[in-house]
Amino acid sequence: MKALTIGILAHIDAGKTSLTERLLFETGVIDHAGRVDDGDTQTDSLDLERRRGITIKSAVVAVSTPGHRLSLVDTPGHPDFIAEVERAVGVLDGAVLVVSAVEGVQAQTRVLMRTLVRLGIPVLVFVNKIDRTGAREASLLESLRTKLSPHCVAMSTVDGIGTANAHPVPLPFDERLADALAGDDTFVESYVAGTASSMDYRDALARQVATASVYPVFFGSAATGAGVRDLIAGVYELLPSRERCADGPLDATVFKIERGRSGEKIAYVRMFSGSLAARRPVRFRRLGTESVSRPSAVRVFEHGATPVSGEALAGDVARVWGLPEIQIGDRLGEGTDLSQNRFFAPPSLETLVYPVDPDQTSALYIALTRLSEQDPLISIRRQEQDITVRLYGEVQKEVIRTTLAEEFGIAAEFEESRPLLVERLHGTGHRVRHPAPDERVFFWATVGLRVEPGPPGSGTDYRLEVELGSLPLSFHKAVEDTVYEILREGLHGREVIDCVVTLTDTAFYPPVSTAGDFRGMTRLVLQEALGQAGTRVYEPVHAFEIEAPAAAVSAVLRKLVELRAAPGEPVIAGDRCTVDGHLPAASAHELEQALPALTQGEGTLVSSFAEYRLKPGGGGPRRVPSSRRGRTTA
Repeated sequence: MKALTIGILAHIDAGKTSLTERLLFETGVIDHAGRVDDGDTQTDSLDLERRRGITIKSAVVAVSTPGHRLSLVDTPGHPDFIAEVERAVGVLDGAVLVVSAVEGVQAQTRVLMRTLVRLGIPVLVFVNKIDRTGAREASLLESLRTKLSPHCVAMSTVDGIGTANAHPVPLPFDERLADALAGDDTFVESYVAGTASSMDYRDALARQVATASVYPVFFGSAATGAGVRDLIAGVYELLPSRERCADGPLDATVFKIERGRSGEKIAYVRMFSGSLAARRPVRFRRLGTESVSRPSAVRVFEHGATPVSGEALAGDVARVWGLPEIQIGDRLGEGTDLSQNRFFAPPSLETLVYPVDPDQTSALYIALTRLSEQDPLISIRRQEQDITVRLYGEVQKEVIRTTLAEEFGIAAEFEESRPLLVERLHGTGHRVRHPAPDERVFFWATVGLRVEPGPPGSGTDYRLEVELGSLPLSFHKAVEDTVYEILREGLHGREVIDCVVTLTDTAFYPPVSTAGDFRGMTRLVLQEALGQAGTRVYEPVHAFEIEAPAAAVSAVLRKLVELRAAPGEPVIAGDRCTVDGHLPAASAHELEQALPALTQGEGTLVSSFAEYRLKPGGGGPRRVPSSRRGRTTA
């Protein structure tokens, strides 16, 4: 049996979930296609999703037909939930990118397509809503080629577009595809010889799609079902599948975590090779750690949204119970790729959150930590009584607020979102401390730490220049955990990023040394090393691209300058103008709000995190370290 896992991706409201429902209906999984407006869809299973009419969590549903098992991953369309999309993208064999025939290519569509192209993921484009008033064909196809990829190739044309009777008419596999298939040597030989048949065109197209060199475009309507069967045929014929089997060592990836009704952790796993079964020992790894456990239950998605108990094989998607330490991104088995490269931008906003009832502060922190298990990019930080949450946007904030109230019984308030500032090292620092019993506060531990700047985007690299056996393992863990804790606090109350921290000196003094001594000494030493190196405060900067009427370019440029943006030279083509550049993330929302008025509603903005840049002023008052109790002399 062949197995194939695909993602359904789109800008919000392009009809992504409706298409998933129609795919399930056409393949016999459900007896009627649910509607987002009616709240009866298979994949939007959360009450909050049904009420708001948007997808918040990625969902999995499977289709089994003779010879094939197709796993569909329905992903959020709203940019505030891009982290959910990121985790899905990493486990896909291919993707269906949904575009509205009315609204056309939108900001999120371009962000998604750029990522899919960069990762080399095969893509089919489905142009939805051909039955809606204002639907377009020729101009939209040209927009796909100019805004997404010049290698978009139409697989159908449309009769009656923009009417209730609109339906696609499949185009033949013939010479019109020759230019798109020019990169396939086997096809070129037969084409030049004049022997290329319809099957040669079809096979060459499948090869080019598998290498993400060509992107077939299907027209249709998820609401009426028009063109959906053609899309299903395209999925089976054009996207690359793999053999569903138990061959090879176990290699799988955890791409989603959720909690069951009893609070138990449930991992969603994509299988790449080997097999996974209940009560069979499994090794799972992440950068720097490795553990072995036995899953208590394994359920495989076979047909529909409810998985069934069984052995998971290569190509399957499964839910796994009984791995309490598992995290998103963990690798199961023998796979060697432990990289944690981000496909999409990290959050660039943060907000302070506090409970209406101060007595629930600890409960709030525990609840937010539980939520961050399901979304690791949305990290939680606590400094004494202050709790901050990293965010992508305001819709996400409202979803968190509602989830806290309904699932955890905690009424929470959020302060106004602000740009997520970070700190970077200005130089190098190295400090070593030994016990000093003549001081009033001291620790029975020797700790030496060196801090150095790392390349942008490198994260935190913790290294050892001492033998691992130089300390009991619990003392090593106390040092490492404290290092990450202090880096989250920084010198100016912001997280220190892109740095290398090296443990250079250690000693312990039995029987009096404890893990608490090493936590306290590490705090003192690292704060001193950071102070010696110095840090500067950086702000998130977005790359943007604005397309607007040429007549509006002056007003747009004035606004960009007002918002501290650095625009490039405008490019004018006919009556349209394109401006790109960079602007502080703090200004992105204001630009988005102002653009319709500046362009008479005809401007579009694509904006995404690009980098951190030195904040004007570059620093701030040094944070006074929180006091920590050490050992005191008599």
